[in-house]
Amino acid sequence: MRLCFLVEEQYRRDGMPNDVVRRLIALGHEVDVVRPSGSLLRMSELMETGTHDAWVLKTVSGGPGLTLLEAAAAFGLTTVNDARSIRGVRDKVLAAAIGRGRGLPLPPTYAVARPELLAEIPAAEYPLVVKPADGSSGRAVHLVSSPARLETLLPALAGEGMLIAQPYVPNSGTDIKVYAVGGELFATERCSPLHPDPSVRERQVPLSAEVAAIAAQVGAVYGLDLYGVDVLLGPDGPVVVDVNDFPSFRQVPDAAARVADAILRLARSGNSGTAPRTGAVTWTLSAARTTSPTPAEGSGVRGV
Repeated sequence: MRLCFLVEEQYRRDGMPNDVVRRLIALGHEVDVVRPSGSLLRMSELMETGTHDAWVLKTVSGGPGLTLLEAAAAFGLTTVNDARSIRGVRDKVLAAAIGRGRGLPLPPTYAVARPELLAEIPAAEYPLVVKPADGSSGRAVHLVSSPARLETLLPALAGEGMLIAQPYVPNSGTDIKVYAVGGELFATERCSPLHPDPSVRERQVPLSAEVAAIAAQVGAVYGLDLYGVDVLLGPDGPVVVDVNDFPSFRQVPDAAARVADAILRLARSGNSGTAPRTGAVTWTLSAARTTSPTPAEGSGVRGV
């Protein structure tokens, strides 16, 4: 098969996706890597039907990669994940509406186009978690204790575009990261970005039936096949606080092989990349061991 990976400069030397690319090449497949932020692209040729069997996205939220993936989907090409599904989780305003509307345990969510409008949120809702609607990797996430504290943060929030605010969910200071790949669920516990503590090390954990059911529901609700879910164990039960369409999978045993196999399976299924998945999926629960990716240098990948 011939595959096209859209990979942002930020992930140029990351183990994910470079280890997956190397795995696919070792299996005899051809892989082109496009750098969306650093390439002059002739769209009519790049999107030529039949050039690639599937397109895969590993880029930052808010970057140009998703637009290219959506262009591929518009041409009827197969995408991994589904292009519309990725848009549905990368826009956190849209993700909140979809998730709450479909019964996922998400916090109530406020959305504003200008940070000063956050001052209209009732004081009873504090403390708040405020973050960009297109944020990723913990960028510009703030725990806001009071309206007075919000006032001091307004200059820092001014350039972040659309923002969301959610009431803070009391928790132990750690969250559960659940990875979904190839019909299996893997989980680790890690320090919450709102409570940085260098002494807390990421560790493997078993999945409770309740959290596993929520993680599986996330895939069905958003139409994702490869994804990660951040879950907080709050006083009223598990709460979903973030969904990633192509996470690091760094805690998944043999992650590169598993992700590569999943990509090939999805590519062969011929999903058009324009409609959410509706079929039921049976997930297998696994506790993942802790591993660290090795940054990848040159791997024989074709650059575009």
